[in-house]
Amino acid sequence: MTMSQAQQTFAQQSGQYALARPRYPQALYDWILSQCPGRAAAWDCATGNGQAAVGLAPHFGMVQATDLSAEQVRAGLRAPNVFYSAQPAEATAFADHTFDLITVAQALHWFDTARFWPEVRRVARPGALFCAWGYSWFECESEVAAEFALPLRALLEPFWAPNNRILWNGYRNEDIAFPYARLPAPPFVIEARWTIEEMIAYVQTWSAYKLARQDVRVAAELERLCGGARERFAARGTLAARMPLSVVAGRL
Repeated sequence: MTMSQAQQTFAQQSGQYALARPRYPQALYDWILSQCPGRAAAWDCATGNGQAAVGLAPHFGMVQATDLSAEQVRAGLRAPNVFYSAQPAEATAFADHTFDLITVAQALHWFDTARFWPEVRRVARPGALFCAWGYSWFECESEVAAEFALPLRALLEPFWAPNNRILWNGYRNEDIAFPYARLPAPPFVIEARWTIEEMIAYVQTWSAYKLARQDVRVAAELERLCGGARERFAARGTLAARMPLSVVAGRL
């Protein structure tokens, strides 16, 4: 899977993406705010469904939410002081020294960081905070893992873009050329309770899942696996899932 193929999948079924994606923990926002005294303006870059932008909105005068995908921007969550625009992360129309906070949720591994870091420096106010985070595989109870999650991972393995490994490795400095001193962040975990239908809806937002469905044989295996999971776990109600976050933050 190439990076361009993966990026194209983010524009597919943006409404489903907005509904199915897990919510970031309030503790993450609380920590970001504790590190960010300026509250005039924030930029949520590669905003996707806008969940981080809306989560930050009550605490900032203005939040600019950008995404490369115009379809994602149209489907984004709404708040009165969140302003959406379709712009690349590496070259925006924002004025110099605009933002007190710059965030990237679940997307830093897609950027051309050699061009992105100068753009961050350009639009950030002195002392601004940069914070990016992401999650990879979800953890779940052993029976669900054995009968659904682990076979799913094996099926999708060939369809992930290489950039995903940057996230899976925890946004290491050597992978992202992070130019600032890292701020130590406490551990954050997304805790969710999903029905099996909600769990399936979530994995169907994955770029690898969308690309795998273009392979007739793999698409049939995915249908079989998801159908079997529905039959096995529908009566169980909600199932526990958790996703540890990788966080990289620094002060400009």
